[in-house]
This record gives sequence, C-alpha cells and structure tokens, in this order.
Amino acid sequence: MMTIVIGNAIIYLLARLSNYGAISFLSFDLYHLLHGELWRLLTFLFVPNTFDLFSLAISLYFYYFVGSVLEREWGTAKFTLYYLSGAVLTLLATVAASLISGNWYLTLSGTYYVNMSMFFAFAMLYPDMQVLLFFIIPLKVKWLAWANAALFAVDILRSLIWFNLSGILFPLIALFNFFVFFAPDFFHFAERKRYQHSRQSSSFRKTMHKEEPTKRSYRHKCAVCGRTDADHPELQFRYCSRCTGYHCYCQDHIFNHVHFTDDQP
Repeated sequence: MMTIVIGNAIIYLLARLSNYGAISFLSFDLYHLLHGELWRLLTFLFVPNTFDLFSLAISLYFYYFVGSVLEREWGTAKFTLYYLSGAVLTLLATVAASLISGNWYLTLSGTYYVNMSMFFAFAMLYPDMQVLLFFIIPLKVKWLAWANAALFAVDILRSLIWFNLSGILFPLIALFNFFVFFAPDFFHFAERKRYQHSRQSSSFRKTMHKEEPTKRSYRHKCAVCGRTDADHPELQFRYCSRCTGYHCYCQDHIFNHVHFTDDQP
C-alpha cells in the first residue's frame, strides 16, 4: 500500500509540473496499448483520483490506513493478490468495453473502484470499528460501507440510463472481486446462522426447569478482557502480528492493547 501511496504522490507532482499533460501519457487506453505503449498497463494504477491537494491527502491517508490493516491481517501476499486482481479485472473490463463500444480511446485512470473494493474488505473484517468522518463525526465502518454500496448502486443506475458501459462494468468488477475473496466467509456466516437458529429451536422445546447445559469450549479468547467466541459469537477476534507469540484479541482491543515482548515474563 505504501507503493500505491508514493506512486500517487509522484504522479500528482508530475501532473502539476506538466500542466496535467503527464496524465494522458500515463493513463490506460486500448489504442495506445496496441501502439506499443506497454507502460500504461502499470502506470494507470498511480494516477490520482483527484488533484485537489487536500482531498488527495485525506484519501491517501485513509486508504493507506485501510490497506496497511488488511496487509497485517492477511499478509503481504494475499493483500497484493486482492489488490492486483481487482486492478487486472478493471483493466480487462476497460478492454472489453472498448471492443464492444468501438471506442479504443476509452481511458482508465486511477484505482477508485479497486480502493472501494479494498474498503469493503476492511468493513467486512472490522464492521464495528469507529472512524471520524471529516475528523469530527464518529461512525462505524459498516455504515460507511453501506453508504458506499448505495453510491455504487447510483453509479450503476446512472450508467444504465446513459448507456455508459464502463460505468456499469467498473463497480460490478469491484464487487465481484470482493465477493470472490469473501465467499468462504459468507458461507461460514450462513452456516453459523443456520446452526444458531437450529440450536435456539431445540432449546425452546426443552423444559424450563432442566439444568443449564455446560458451555461449549471456545476457539478464541481475548488476552485483555477474557471474552471468548463461545460467549460472544457476535465479536470478531484477531491475532496481533506485533506481539511476541500468538495472542488473540477481540475487536475492541486489537488496536488498543500493550504488546507482548520477549522482555516480559
């Protein structure tokens, strides 16, 4: 993610120094690709989505935070695969839209929808984390994700009205990339809900005076508050990569705890 942020900053400076002429030289389109300008397959990733300095600084800071958390959670290999697969799919969608429409100058600049797909992944893993909107308003990540999903729907609807093929494909590709990576999680969530519903139905049929059954064993236990996934199935549990050894924390303490080190007994 640091590579993406530094690349955006460099292209921003080049654009300002060249009176934005560098953007047309770095963005991707099928016409220039077929004429040997192969660098466009890579450089479009670093074209900023905005050239307002304040907006760019805020967006780069936010996406660096989101990407860094995902990279620590998944590891560099999986995170890179997730980001680049979204970029490659968007590239292929641009080529397809160019061939279908006959417009070989259809341009792809920046990774707006790839970044949004990355944010959806972040919201999936940390739905109850709070962020400060405009550095003032506290909001949970899941509500921001729903708001962005609504913007996706508006973009797709507007593109359908104006017969804008790329405007339809780009958000759908980003969502496709997200659902492919999180398909096992959705399946596990559905299975857990089905199990909980079945378990509640079974418990309802038991008599009220029957002895309370022994609690089931847990898989994850927070090293700070002691809550487990057995007692609190609604919580998310993660392991801290900065602690020495394997130490699990709940969603409230994964970013708010004292790290274990080799010096501790």
